[in-house]
Amino acid sequence: MSVTAPYRGPLGAPTPERPLVALPPDPLPMVRDRRLRKGWRYVGVFTPELSLCLALAQVGPFRQSFWAVWDRAAGQLHDRTKRHAGGVRMTPGRAQLQSADATIDLRFDEDDGSPIETITPYGGAYAWTIKRGAVAIRGSVHVGGREHLIDGLAVIDDSGGYPPRHTVWNWAAGIGEDVAGRTIAWNLATGIHDDAFASEQTVWIDGVPRHVGPVRFAVDLSAVDDALGQRDGERPVPDDERGVALRFTREAVREHHENLLLMRQSYEQPFGTVSGRLPGGVELRTGFGVMEHHDVVW
Repeated sequence: MSVTAPYRGPLGAPTPERPLVALPPDPLPMVRDRRLRKGWRYVGVFTPELSLCLALAQVGPFRQSFWAVWDRAAGQLHDRTKRHAGGVRMTPGRAQLQSADATIDLRFDEDDGSPIETITPYGGAYAWTIKRGAVAIRGSVHVGGREHLIDGLAVIDDSGGYPPRHTVWNWAAGIGEDVAGRTIAWNLATGIHDDAFASEQTVWIDGVPRHVGPVRFAVDLSAVDDALGQRDGERPVPDDERGVALRFTREAVREHHENLLLMRQSYEQPFGTVSGRLPGGVELRTGFGVMEHHDVVW
């Protein structure tokens, strides 16, 4: 089984272009092309009252978990990162945390959010991702002596495979409403799954996904814009996939840095508000989301 070209399509679409490779829940070898298998689920909830994330990841036999709650009204960020499950549990349609610091219980429909699947070749191996936007999510959060009832929208990221041993990416995701009153979700990235024509980059407009052309991130994660120009020999990106001009105002930052010799990672992930424009005639009236810069050797 091999991947010879990037692929993008609706999850489960029976198209002849989709590579016939193993993907979860099917078993994947621990090592391929001298790289350890990776996999993670990230659930991000973005509302006017709070932003939160809950994630469980695995690199080969090693696990890591993290969670964060940005309580906008209280002006408090609560977060933890652990080199084990740390009380985080992911099951179909449910994301939970049970720890001494916080309790989180979120429920959602796995088929919600118009899932988009992307598969990208990397040398003799491949990586994959499934992004869901504007997923209806309900539940509760207990942290910092406060209780929050969740009835909002989420972005869910399922990813894995065998990306390059040294991977550097930028990522932006969030939820908002445009001036026409439509529900908007977005997922933008550089450094991974960022082929100009078959990338993970997506904007959902009232639940309908559309592809987004190449973007560039400000070094300080304050903005995301259309990338300039095309490389020689590439066909131009369609006009309806262009039009990204987002501005990000950070409110709270979670970050983590560690060096385990064979594995190293450094990331910065601020929560904040988002304004600006997305393809499809989207002018945001409100926007809440997350930005990320991640540099990892795995």
